[in-house]
Order: sequence, then C-alpha cells, then structure tokens
Amino acid sequence: MGSEVHTSPDDGGSIPLLTPFRMGPFHLSHRVVLAPLTRSRSYGCVPQLHAALYYSQRATSGGFLIAEATGVSDTAQGYPHTPGIWTEEQVEAWKPIVQAVHNKGAFFFLQIWHVGRVSNTAYQPGGQPPISSSNKKLSGKARMPSGIELGDYSEPRALEIDEIPQIVDDFCLAARNAIAAGFDGVEIHGAHGYLLDQFMKDSINDRTDEHGGSLENRCRFPLEVVEAVSKEIGPERVGIRLSPFGEHSESADSNPEALAVYMATALSKYHILYVHYIEPRVKGSFIEVHTHDTLASARKAFKGAFMVAGGHTRESGDEVIESDASDLVAYGRWFLANPDLPRRFLLNAPLNNYIRETFYIQHPVKGYTDYPFLEEMEHLPKL
Repeated sequence: MGSEVHTSPDDGGSIPLLTPFRMGPFHLSHRVVLAPLTRSRSYGCVPQLHAALYYSQRATSGGFLIAEATGVSDTAQGYPHTPGIWTEEQVEAWKPIVQAVHNKGAFFFLQIWHVGRVSNTAYQPGGQPPISSSNKKLSGKARMPSGIELGDYSEPRALEIDEIPQIVDDFCLAARNAIAAGFDGVEIHGAHGYLLDQFMKDSINDRTDEHGGSLENRCRFPLEVVEAVSKEIGPERVGIRLSPFGEHSESADSNPEALAVYMATALSKYHILYVHYIEPRVKGSFIEVHTHDTLASARKAFKGAFMVAGGHTRESGDEVIESDASDLVAYGRWFLANPDLPRRFLLNAPLNNYIRETFYIQHPVKGYTDYPFLEEMEHLPKL
C-alpha cells in the first residue's frame, strides 16, 4: 500500500493535533478522533466480537473514538448489518467491545441514529413505510438487507405530531442502553440526510405544523431529542453530529449558514459536551467541492467543545487546531486504513491507502482489521 498523503519531512516542533485537550470530564491526550463509520459487520443488527479488535486497534491512551451509527429502534434501520442498541442482546454484545477500548485507556462514545426515509420497507417492522418529516421519496438505490441486492428507497410517511415523543423516547432508551453497555457517552446523529436532518432541512421538510416552516420549527424535534437525552444520561455525556452544508441523501438546505449558527446557539443552552460539524466543502459521500463557506460563525456561537470532520489530512488538521477553528478533528477513511494514525502523525510516517471497495462488505476481517500497522521498532516513540 502506498501513500496518497504528502507530508513535509519536518514537523517544525510540536504537532497541534497531538496536544492534550480537556473535553468536559474527559482528559484527552490528543485531538485525533476516530469518526463514526458504518461498517456493516453487525450481523442481524447485533454487534460482533470482531468489532472489539477493530476498535481496540484504533484506541490509544487518552484517545477519543466514536462508534459506528447504531439504530435506536427496529424502525431506525436502512443498511445491511448495522448494529442496534434497543435490545438487551445488543447491549450485552456491545459490552466486550467497549471493554476492549477501555482496556487501551481510550474514551468511547456511541453514535445513535434513525435513518428515517433512507430505508426500504424490507427493513421495517411488518413491511411498513419508513418514517420521515414528509412523504418525499429519496431517489437512487438502497442496498437491501442481504447486502447484495439493490432496491428503490421506499416512499416514507410523515410522522404525526403525537408520534414524535415516541421517537424521542427511542433515542433516550438508546442512550440509557449505551451507558449500560459501558460507553462514556453518545453522539446523536443529526447529519447526512437521516431522520433528524430530514426535519432540519427545508428541501425535505414541507410540514405546516409546529415542526415545519421556520428554522425554529424545523429544529424543534432534533433539539427535543438533545434535551431528552441530556436529561437521561447527563449533558456532559452527549454530543451531536451536524451537516448543515451537506447534501447527503438529497438533504440540501436553502440557508445552511443560518441553520449552522441557529443549532450551535440553541445547543449551547443544553450544555452538551460537543458538536461535531461536517466541513462545508463536503456535500455528500466522497463528494467535495470548493467553497468559501466556513464554520467560523457556528464555532463562535457554540460554547462547548467543537469538532470537525471532512477529509482532513495531517497538515489541514494541524492548521484547524492551530488557528483555533476547532478543538478536535475526526478522521474517517484515514483512520480506517491506518489503525495507528496518531502514531503515524507523530512520526510523519507514510499512510496506508484506504480500499473503498471493502468499506461496506460483510467480511469480519477484510477491509476491517487487516490494515497494517507501522513496523514495531523500539527506537520509534510511541503514543
């Protein structure tokens, strides 16, 4: 495997990404975060023991990891073999995975989600339509539960007002179960065109009730989830991921800057631990564009820890930290391909290429736990 990232031979002294940071009750030894990555290896929605090796490979003492998106209920699914956290069996299955990460001295949050309309009736209890903010159908193809066949996304039905509290309760149950499984906290998935984003984005949400129309109304349900989960497990154990500028799964917004700042301001009132924003240049999965938009206004508006993600390299991550544009930088594809990514950053070592074709296969090893570490050499410093 070669390297797609070019780094200068001299890091010029201390590396901003590798400086300590205190995030609420968590004393982090560095600022390189494992981003949540869908892995499709939790057969039957139950986490498998091979995940213990995968996550512990990427754990460092004082590091911060965010587990893959995990369903809050049996209506939350839309991808093959993604894990859940709504049953006792799932909670028990997560426990040894969390313990493996904690044994390395790292902190571990679980990302909890509901995909909303990004689904097919094959994933839904009784073959019911998926739920969303509206009945607008997503174009394109969904990967079916087998992981092989493709099918159309199903037309969703708009949630009734009196059904929304049940979805809020589902997020609370997921958060409570995550703590029972040993996780240090949860990250609410409010990005990438999934259910909470389907309420926030005006290209999808055409409601005329208290959950539609104005920015305040469109953000009402996501903020209700944040408030309830914060009360359930404590705000110091809660983060949220947002992609106001993103267009994943046809989720554009007409004024993403206003959405970014509104949410940052509103979230500050709940004193949650962190917000995790997707960079404006990232419009969809593997799609990046040139833009003059920034997260500066959202950064200024939010009072807790600030995290960004979006194809960052070692250099751009250092720049983000050094310029105080963010406190933390989440790495996805590069952390997947380089389980010892913080150490490679420390040594300015070459990076393994990631293999896109194996991102979402169901194999328990290939493209999962088989990416090589740097050769262990005693004279090299360790992290």
